[in-house]
Amino acid sequence: MNLEFDGTIWHWRGPAPHYFITVPEDQCHAIRAIARTVTYGWGMIPAWVRIGKTRWKTSLFPKNGGYIIPINAAARRAEDLDQGDTVTVRLDIG
Repeated sequence: MNLEFDGTIWHWRGPAPHYFITVPEDQCHAIRAIARTVTYGWGMIPAWVRIGKTRWKTSLFPKNGGYIIPINAAARRAEDLDQGDTVTVRLDIG
């Protein structure tokens, strides 16, 4: 499954601070439809993510009935990304 959408980067200041993008509800619905066939446990969904020219493998985290995408430090540096930036996200799941 390939999905594309725009999302805004937000920062979580928890014990291990990280940056995320929330997957829009329409795309969450599509992901939930295949979740059982691709999850490796705890609702985590493995995916390839592309923002700009940077592509990396990660897992979508379940949150509040939807999903969030962690944006790693290497991708943020490569694409010069920060909290509040709106970007186009391409997901390849499954």
